[in-house]
Amino acid sequence: MKTRMELRIFTEPQQGASYDQLLAVARTAEEAGFGAFFRSDHYLSMGEVDGLPGPTDAWTTLAGLARDTERIRLGTLLSAATFRLPGPLAITVAEVDAMSGGRVELGLGAGWYEEEHRAYGIPFPSVEERFDRLEEQLAVVHGLWSTPEGGRFSFEGRHYRLSDSPALPKPLQRPHPPIVVGGHGRRRTPELAARYADEFNVAFVSVETCRRQFELVREACRRVGRDADALTYSVALVLCCGEDEGEFTRRADRIRRQPDELREHGAAGLPAEVVETLEAYRAAGAERAYLQVLDLADLEHLHLVAEKVAPELS
Repeated sequence: MKTRMELRIFTEPQQGASYDQLLAVARTAEEAGFGAFFRSDHYLSMGEVDGLPGPTDAWTTLAGLARDTERIRLGTLLSAATFRLPGPLAITVAEVDAMSGGRVELGLGAGWYEEEHRAYGIPFPSVEERFDRLEEQLAVVHGLWSTPEGGRFSFEGRHYRLSDSPALPKPLQRPHPPIVVGGHGRRRTPELAARYADEFNVAFVSVETCRRQFELVREACRRVGRDADALTYSVALVLCCGEDEGEFTRRADRIRRQPDELREHGAAGLPAEVVETLEAYRAAGAERAYLQVLDLADLEHLHLVAEKVAPELS
């Protein structure tokens, strides 16, 4: 296991964010030394928020950030397989990868939020079909990116069929941008991660659940003959940190969360508490942490974590 834990910033723009707000967070994260800026891929807000000015498309946002940032890595956690066809998705991500100078990562999941599908007319099949589609999408995206230049790619699946594709354009990163698979499933999710992922992520779970999910992926890797250490293992946690108790409580109030609940389930509290929490996840096998930032106007929050938390994990 790597001794250092990389910290990344993870945002939820469907809760309410303009492109300019996301750009300010991404640039602050870049300046502060975080490893990446990731965003969710949703079209509808959750909970009692208005979500104004409205949803933003994840890959349109990342294309803009590809040109408006310089060093920080960019990606989704996670794009839903229900949202896009796999062939055009492979083209889009490859293009954004080139626009960014090779800084893009694709997180791909089955999709779960039924209300956003209804709100925007997106078909929402059964859980089994969504996972079937995810499996085929991973195979198609991986196949298109991995086909040598000058070669052709065909795929015959139940849901997607590609015939004699030139498999272009190629991403700038070779053999392809990192693919992130994540989730809490005990069977299919670990199997898909073992076969296709460069990184496995588990979000908003306890340390013990995190350890269990990582072990399920490692077992799946052994079954398919893959080196389990070839994957990166990561966790996503809500972030709420304050230099003192008053500042922590004010930040918790602004995101409408209770301090005790945040301390129990997130990376929350004073800097030393956040370090202790992240150390526990690192001991469970997490090499990378996605810190979910819910108040996008609070850029000082990022600076605090960069100065008081990140150095303790390096």
